Amino acid sequence: MDDGREWLEADGLGGFAMGTAAMVRTRRYHGLLLAATRPPAARMVLVGDLEVFAETDAGRWALSAHRYRGGVVHPDGAERIAGFTWQPWPRWELALADGTRIAYELLVEPGRPQVLLAWQRLAGSGPLRLQVRPMLSGRDFHALHHENPAFRFDADVDRQTVRWQPYDGVPAVTALSTGDYHHEPDWYRNFFYSAEAARGLEAEEDLASPGVFALELDDGPAVLALAAGEGVFAGADAQALWDETSARERQRRGAFPSPLHRAGDAYLVARGDGRTVIAGYPWFGDWGRDSFIAARGLCLATGRLDDARQLLLAWSSAISEGMLPNRFPDSGDAPEYNSVDASLWYVVAAGELMDTGACTDDERRCLDDAIAAIVTGYHDGTRFAIACDDDGLLTCGVPGVQLTWMDARVGHWVVTPRMGKPVEVQALWANALAVAGRRDDRWLALLDRTRASFARRFWNPERGMLYDVVDCDHCGGVDDASFRPNQIFACGGLPLALLEGERARAVVDAVERALWTPAGLRSLAPGEPGYTARYQGGVVQRDGSYHQGTAWLWLAGPFVDAWVRVRGGAAGVRAEARERFLDPLLAGVDRFGLGHLGELADAEPPHRGRGCPFQAWSVGEALRLDALLG
Repeated sequence: MDDGREWLEADGLGGFAMGTAAMVRTRRYHGLLLAATRPPAARMVLVGDLEVFAETDAGRWALSAHRYRGGVVHPDGAERIAGFTWQPWPRWELALADGTRIAYELLVEPGRPQVLLAWQRLAGSGPLRLQVRPMLSGRDFHALHHENPAFRFDADVDRQTVRWQPYDGVPAVTALSTGDYHHEPDWYRNFFYSAEAARGLEAEEDLASPGVFALELDDGPAVLALAAGEGVFAGADAQALWDETSARERQRRGAFPSPLHRAGDAYLVARGDGRTVIAGYPWFGDWGRDSFIAARGLCLATGRLDDARQLLLAWSSAISEGMLPNRFPDSGDAPEYNSVDASLWYVVAAGELMDTGACTDDERRCLDDAIAAIVTGYHDGTRFAIACDDDGLLTCGVPGVQLTWMDARVGHWVVTPRMGKPVEVQALWANALAVAGRRDDRWLALLDRTRASFARRFWNPERGMLYDVVDCDHCGGVDDASFRPNQIFACGGLPLALLEGERARAVVDAVERALWTPAGLRSLAPGEPGYTARYQGGVVQRDGSYHQGTAWLWLAGPFVDAWVRVRGGAAGVRAEARERFLDPLLAGVDRFGLGHLGELADAEPPHRGRGCPFQAWSVGEALRLDALLG
């Protein structure tokens, strides 16, 4: 079975369980209990994995598998996988040599930092016993764990509940089971994570196992529940907990219109009393730019207006000098105000939310005030030389800082600096002026100047398309003609198009010919200087190719939107767009992150999935397209 197919169970708080269909962990982020200690941030891996054996009168067989240093896989439980599905949650069927068949299921219920594990006999007779050994760490989810004398194996046992507190300052791990716990402390050393090694990162880890649960498989399931914190299972019965939770979740998950809608639910999580968006699993947090782009599909296009309202109102309090932060660091440090486009995407999303009529008068005032603060701040000038120039266009950028979505940086090397007047930033600025102009007419006059300047400055007659950046490095008349996808935002993907008619059709056709792939748009056209066909290698090599050809799935949204617009948007056009673009995009759902869309793909066939396997704005834009195309 392919180790690359990954499943995800998110807890709605920033934490998750994650692994592979083959049961073998390949990333440091794979684990059974990964909890956000300050939701949705400060995430920690508490339980990495299990070692599981089944015993019948005929023998003893492994039901788990791990990869160790040197590529050794032990035990051989993966060889007994007879079937796997991720719907409605991960479920394996395991076949033993004596004819016994066992189902193993794993379930996370949103709102609780816990995972429920259940084993059920499907075939066979006679006694059937399981030995289940949890493997603990207690580390930051970006780090790795190694054997050390500070780890505390001590267990507090109270009937069917067991509690471990491996380290001070780390949440306790509480277990509830249908069996008995036997304290048998041991270290398991030198786990090897192949995906980390492929990324040029440290790839070995040690995990600590305090003991073993002995579970009997009789008429009902054998259950092991694991949770972060204390007192979480007070008075609970493990089998009843499984039965009740699985019934609730089956009903909840079955209510989503499609698997993609259900996937979108994983990214909407709690932050304080409000909501936010996890940009991607496993390693991203809630990033401003990603949140506002993704929310248009995850919330607005799917009718989750209350989630959109909570998200946008919560972020409105974070405006500083007209800017919203691009991310809240997991470490709890100060928010990072280092994006020119995050605030503008916020205005677009807020405008679309208000268009639905779902806001109260007080909520509209709050959003209007936030929009006015952003547009005024950008117009007057704010951090990183972001300001409205005399021509009505938005200028931005200082050396050493990456401000646009093409934000790769390696040390002091900003791979695509794009200082000056980037094309998609002008499209966003114009849309922000249009939204702000609903309340204050002075922005509409500026919008007219912006549109006129855009038409004059950005058309490249030699190539029949738009420049990517004009006034590069703040030098008037110095333009960047690199063939990139950013120009598509002048034609689609936003409520207001800056380019229409023959020029818009020319741009869309050129982008389709050179940039479209079944995995979204390439970030640079083949033949352009610096074009890179594959996203692979160590950190420097990968970051250097991040926006140098690598295909981005989320860009399918603005491209298909533009493709439909320039053809008039009739029902037949929308149907053709679904068949030509959206269906091939969705065909890749199960190749990388099961049920989801990932972040990236190689620029060239077979367009292998790369980067983050579960990406919010990729899923969000696919949902937005699904609604757009009808």
